Amino acid sequence: MMDTLNEKMPMPHEPSLPPNLQDLMSRFLSGQFDAHAAGLAAFDPAEVTPYEAGPVQPIDPRAAWQEALAATAHYPSTLDSTKTQPPPHWPQLVGAHEPVVALALCVGNFPQLVRNFHQILQNTDLRQLCPSAGRPVAAPALTTWAHETAATGRFPAALVSLAALRLAKQFDEADKLIAAADATVPAEWRDAWENEKAALAWHRGDCAKARDLWQRQPASLPVRFNRAMAELFLGDKAAARTALAKVVAELPETSAWHHLARLYSALAERR
Repeated sequence: MMDTLNEKMPMPHEPSLPPNLQDLMSRFLSGQFDAHAAGLAAFDPAEVTPYEAGPVQPIDPRAAWQEALAATAHYPSTLDSTKTQPPPHWPQLVGAHEPVVALALCVGNFPQLVRNFHQILQNTDLRQLCPSAGRPVAAPALTTWAHETAATGRFPAALVSLAALRLAKQFDEADKLIAAADATVPAEWRDAWENEKAALAWHRGDCAKARDLWQRQPASLPVRFNRAMAELFLGDKAAARTALAKVVAELPETSAWHHLARLYSALAERR
């Protein structure tokens, strides 16, 4: 009889534990390289040399491009991602870019750049992982294209031009583009443009300035992501935790940015 009762009695509920940092990184890594049915050709290893010392799975440029436009979905302006073309030599920009840990949500950036997990696990002081200027990519054709495209005044093409110069670490050229185009940015694209200017400061290593710029901008979802990310890597984990919890809830789970926000949230919880 007791055996029968025991069989019918439900097992006590065991509370689920939040995933640890290693689990989240494993999921993020496996998810960011999902195959896409069609896309841009992957970079040719004979043309560019990735910065990683060890072998890594190459990034699908099409997947990267889809995520590189994700920020624009959170502004009032409309953008047809199927008609927005990547900059010249996009596969080479994707394949040659060194890993980034502290990544801003802006046009041109894609979460697949976060792939140096040894750095994340080994550094307890996240301030050491803030971006630095690094070495520029010699890309005269890209620079010419970016300035010519921005000069037309077409948006979001001008945003893509600025993003391409930032990815190539052509920061001085990006400054020139901003100076030439800043006064003519359409009102509906102004918030996205200001986010790009802050992201430029962040990725050239002027992180405190970037945080201040984001703090002064309207609180779009990309800006709130970037504020939280900046607080995390500038040492204020408490502020980052609160902000990231809201950002994670708002980003769609189908986006790699959602999973990157969860990874940052786990870093904010780590002691």
